[in-house]
Amino acid sequence: MVLSSTLGIPRTDAVPRHVAIIMDGNGRWATQRFLPRVAGHKKGVDAVRAVVEACAVRGIEYLTLFAFSSENWRRPPDEVSLLMRLFVHALEREVARLARNGIKLKVVGDISAFEPRLRELIADVEARTRDNDRLTLTIAANYGGRWDILEATRRLLAARPDLAAHPEQLDEAMLTPHLSMAYAPEPDLFIRTGGEQRISNFLVWQLAYTELYFTDCFWPDFDADQLDLACKSYRSRERRFGRTSAQLKAPAAVSSNGG
Repeated sequence: MVLSSTLGIPRTDAVPRHVAIIMDGNGRWATQRFLPRVAGHKKGVDAVRAVVEACAVRGIEYLTLFAFSSENWRRPPDEVSLLMRLFVHALEREVARLARNGIKLKVVGDISAFEPRLRELIADVEARTRDNDRLTLTIAANYGGRWDILEATRRLLAARPDLAAHPEQLDEAMLTPHLSMAYAPEPDLFIRTGGEQRISNFLVWQLAYTELYFTDCFWPDFDADQLDLACKSYRSRERRFGRTSAQLKAPAAVSSNGG
């Protein structure tokens, strides 16, 4: 099981092992250019491809992208329909590229709400890239952090019904394997584009000790150079995980392996 940052000290490196991104600003990017919002979403798909390739080149092992939140259903129906069509198109178009470049795709979230064609595509792409190990690309779709914790609790209680009568036995180590991203280490670096400074119900459990980076850059303009700026900021952070600066500088301060 991947080490939790609240139970131990995860492995840390100059290059973040896991980067999580809220891809914000597609609509505003289009509006500033007097274009329909659809143009921003389409341009945003191009940015995804560029950032995935940049992460692979830089040795980042996990990239998680917040594509569609459980709250995004509140958007105008036409925009939601467009986002679903773009998701289908992107999966159809990119599966060969992902497989060729050694990238594993996983989708987390309540995909039961999606149309059958989209669910079939997700299953197909996940199966075709299952054995790839260069980079694990996770798409969070119809995902919410609170939903994730609630679902994990339900799965744990289904597996251990005795805990309902003995809640004092419940601990973090029991719950963590049931979270949707139990296969990945917790993010080292969280990035949100578009100028907003909040996590918006994204990976609520997993971001406990993640370094946060906010940029005014709209997602369609986010590229390898912007990723490097975020990673440069990450390298300047002191990741203490509850310890003091003096402890980090002591010779005995050695990070544990989080894998």
